Amino acid sequence: MKKSIQMAGAYIGTVIGAGFASGQEVLQFFTSFGWLGFFGAILATLLFAFLGMNIIQIGSRLQTDSHKDVVYNICGKYLGLAVDFIITFFLFGVAVIMFAGAGSTFEQQFGIPSAVGSLIMVLLTIATCFFNVEKVLNIIGSITPALLVLVLLIAAYALFTMDTTFAELNKLAHGQQSAASNWFLSGLLYVSFNITCAIPMLAVMGGTTKNRKVAGMGGILGGIGLGLMLILINVGMYTRLDAVGSLDIPMLYLANEISPVVGIFMSIVLLAMIFNTAVGMLYGFAVRVMKPGTMKFKGLVTALGFAGFAASFVGFTKLVGTLYPITGYLGFALIAAVIVAWVRGKRKSNHEQLETKAS
Repeated sequence: MKKSIQMAGAYIGTVIGAGFASGQEVLQFFTSFGWLGFFGAILATLLFAFLGMNIIQIGSRLQTDSHKDVVYNICGKYLGLAVDFIITFFLFGVAVIMFAGAGSTFEQQFGIPSAVGSLIMVLLTIATCFFNVEKVLNIIGSITPALLVLVLLIAAYALFTMDTTFAELNKLAHGQQSAASNWFLSGLLYVSFNITCAIPMLAVMGGTTKNRKVAGMGGILGGIGLGLMLILINVGMYTRLDAVGSLDIPMLYLANEISPVVGIFMSIVLLAMIFNTAVGMLYGFAVRVMKPGTMKFKGLVTALGFAGFAASFVGFTKLVGTLYPITGYLGFALIAAVIVAWVRGKRKSNHEQLETKAS
């Protein structure tokens, strides 16, 4: 059970980044649909648990140390090539969003110009990719429980301090920018781009154990944990939509309302999660192109970092609302492949059981 919980924590830590923890993703993918957004969050929870379980179990069966093995196993040669390209491209895209999110956090909380905040995060990310990435990510990843406590506190505060009727909140919600045309599609897209982002880590996690039950439970617990945080953040966004609807980092605003100390603590945790994701994404993209530890690798990381810094000027909110849905649509192929692999696995298991009984 301990191994499953560790896997669940790593799964949650991989998915949570600037968009998730800040509330901006939740605002566009769920809160903008009013009370129906909660059905989208429940759908996302079920899919996070199901897909996480299956991908980690495939990684366990293949004993893989790379997402390529899992992708080609479930997608085949040609579709696998396309999905691998999408994943690699998306790693860089998420790093750009993390840089933009860091800039927005520094500006909103500390009054530091967003360009300076983004540059600080870029330089830290590049420097970390030069050294022992795994140790740093493990340290930062241990902050995830603190984030869960903060999200619970902020959601409770938002619920008990709401001074707008649900009918008015629903009207406000429908005036927000939405990532999709309806709550069902939005829930699917949200899971799709997050799974596309998380599959490199999930595949490698699966390869660390030969026990498929342990691997599967890690995916299920991680999915439930993500869903719980998703629903709590949606509560905070929805019940205080009148105050946070136009902000880049809405959760930070609510944290500061509780107390300036809570606001500072939330900003530190948020920046740590952004840093965690930025390093993972930039490093993951670079190692797909070049062997780590070499001077060429360091040059590539530096070039990618500053290219990401330039791209981050598009703006955090706009990047979340544009790149994530596009990647979500592309990621549907991956979700479909996982479901087909699961059905085939079930059929094979049932066939083997029948043969065993017959003999």
